[in-house]
Amino acid sequence: MPSTSRSGDVRAAGAVVLRKGRVLLVHRPAYDDWSFPKGKLDRGELAPAAAVREVEEETGLRVRLGVPLARQSYPTAARTKVVDYWVGRVVGDHDVSGYLVNSEIDEVAWVDLDKARRQLTYDRDRDTLRDALLTGRPTRALVLFRHGEARSRKRWKGDDRERPLLVTGSTQARRAVPVLGAYAVTRVVSSSSARCVDTVRPYAEKSGRKLLSTSDLSEEDASSATVRRIVEELVRARKDAVLCTHRPVLPLVYDALGLAYEPQATGELVVVHHRRGRVRSLERHLG
Repeated sequence: MPSTSRSGDVRAAGAVVLRKGRVLLVHRPAYDDWSFPKGKLDRGELAPAAAVREVEEETGLRVRLGVPLARQSYPTAARTKVVDYWVGRVVGDHDVSGYLVNSEIDEVAWVDLDKARRQLTYDRDRDTLRDALLTGRPTRALVLFRHGEARSRKRWKGDDRERPLLVTGSTQARRAVPVLGAYAVTRVVSSSSARCVDTVRPYAEKSGRKLLSTSDLSEEDASSATVRRIVEELVRARKDAVLCTHRPVLPLVYDALGLAYEPQATGELVVVHHRRGRVRSLERHLG
């Protein structure tokens, strides 16, 4: 899924939240329509973070994102609205009876799939529901994170392992926090180099997750064998994880996943959705 759109587009994000033969729908009284929970991105917000935030605001439920779905694009007045959707699964309680209805959302309901196909107001949403159901069983996410922008090697006189992030890199690290949260990341693994550790530290501190750093993911000590061991262990664990490392190490990570390497920008996140050891989908987000 691309993370960019044309200048002037109205950007929004949401989720098709599924549960035991039902889907979560909301009713908007201003439009008298039934649709999936979604909403506009805040300034500087990345789409996955917006999707989770909007679902919680419009339904009261916290969700984790699964595989991305086809992007919707349609005209609204003089502009084009672009909506990114993901399959969503509830984290915690599924009950929506306590949601405080308001002028924007006056009804939230878990709807049987057959009824939902009739109840959805727009054909584009019926297409999105169909696509969501075709994705099959839930996946896990392995987020590949190239560390944030760091001080130049030429300007750093000390041990390269201690080379720090720039202010821009620290901003990228903080901006990634809600994105990693959107995939409910519970395992945080990083190269032991300072610029990597400091890239995932904000998420570890915010989420309360333990940060595991290892020289086996560093530029100086990584090898094909050590990287493969780490990647295979993360995939076998069937937990949502983030792995933060360096540009020269990333090709080894991709190889361990059986993927062709595509260069990642500094601070870029690539979300690898996998199930039973097989990669099902990829998406990229610039920090």
